[in-house]
Amino acid sequence: MTIRSVLIANRGEIAVRIIGAAKALGIRTVQVHSTADADMLAVRLADEAIEIGPPAPKKSYLNIEAVMAAARTANVDAVHPGYGFLSENGDFADAVTAAGMIFVGPSGEAIRLLGDKVTAREVAMRAGVPTVPGSRGRVSDLAEARGIADQTGFPLIIKAAAGGGGRGIRIVETIADLEKQFPLASAEAAAAFGDGGLYIEKVITRARHVEVQIFGDGRNFVHFHERECSLQRRRQKVWEEAPAFQLPPVVRQQLCESAVALAREVGYKGAGTVEYLYDDETREFYFIEVNTRIQVEHPVTEMITGFDLVQEMLKVAGGAPLSVAQDDIGIRGHAIECRINAEDPFKGFAPAPGLIQRLSVPSRAHVRFDTMLYEGYTIPPFYDSLLGKLIVWGQTRSECLDRLRRTLEELIIDGVPTTMPLHQALADAPAVQSGAIHTRFLESWLETDFSLRNVTKPEVA
Repeated sequence: MTIRSVLIANRGEIAVRIIGAAKALGIRTVQVHSTADADMLAVRLADEAIEIGPPAPKKSYLNIEAVMAAARTANVDAVHPGYGFLSENGDFADAVTAAGMIFVGPSGEAIRLLGDKVTAREVAMRAGVPTVPGSRGRVSDLAEARGIADQTGFPLIIKAAAGGGGRGIRIVETIADLEKQFPLASAEAAAAFGDGGLYIEKVITRARHVEVQIFGDGRNFVHFHERECSLQRRRQKVWEEAPAFQLPPVVRQQLCESAVALAREVGYKGAGTVEYLYDDETREFYFIEVNTRIQVEHPVTEMITGFDLVQEMLKVAGGAPLSVAQDDIGIRGHAIECRINAEDPFKGFAPAPGLIQRLSVPSRAHVRFDTMLYEGYTIPPFYDSLLGKLIVWGQTRSECLDRLRRTLEELIIDGVPTTMPLHQALADAPAVQSGAIHTRFLESWLETDFSLRNVTKPEVA
């Protein structure tokens, strides 16, 4: 069935992004919003908007009953969950399909299978995808955890089986650390996700975080190459690139083919991302997890491949086969994305909601700014601080970095502090320029080498 109308069960820049893709396909858009988001850009752009509750996400964007009531009221054909909120909630996907609507993403069963990191790890093993040494499934108790430590050695990382965002994670160096942190990690996971299940993996020292964009229509499966996501702070991505730099061609091929093998193993439908740790020294890669949704960083993939992934999601969800074969998906040039957040890097990255007094986006070829901002908009304090994503493209990585520097100097967001000074400093950092980074680089750099002496602190009214 071709989708004629879609409800966007999200907010912020991803809601704006989905509306743009839907309108390009002639699809009517319905935007849900909390009372705090009544004046957000997505509400202004959508064909229709429906209020679903108060500011607290649990009473609005995470309230399945409220979102489904809006979908029924608007009589839509489909629901697009974006990323975050209910995007990886299998029960929500089931509720949408049970109501006779299309969930723009994989089935609830697939979300549950791949959303649990332990079962996803088991699927990866069946598909022949390399996994990090550690527990095969959930670790039942501390005694089992000690046995795994005896086999793999330290350091180890304890992870929550459900959820994400760095919650329920502990790195341990000794048996004493393990005995102390194991129950704490379980309690945190239970509080955050309602599931205290844990698993354990060996820590890959100085690993890079590389992920592969997969896509399937349930019968055919392809990849849109890989992304570099090693620049992270508090296990949250800050800066992403495509393709991953200094990746040997044979490793790139093996990495991407393994991701497609995993998609094929579960008959995947829609957009997804398979995440890996990559060891530069050994040139080995290890499966981490699958994200069963569109990623924040999908624009860098679009920039190097020329395909609109959100439009493809809507077409495949409506029953169309994949519009592209693997041989048609090449890599052209290099792209970098900077996540611009309403945080003050001069004050420990403290959140900084407030009024946008001036917004000026450079109009230049090969530059894209995916944002929810407009002049006069007041950023509410209730949600993630992401304001937008600055994406630039160049024929080479060096050209891309040069274009990024110029664009960061010209992008103006007045009224609130933002993380643009951080990105300006990163673009000038020798290690970033050479590609000598890993998942622990950014936090170490912030503590030891980070300097804003060459970056002027913007005046905030």
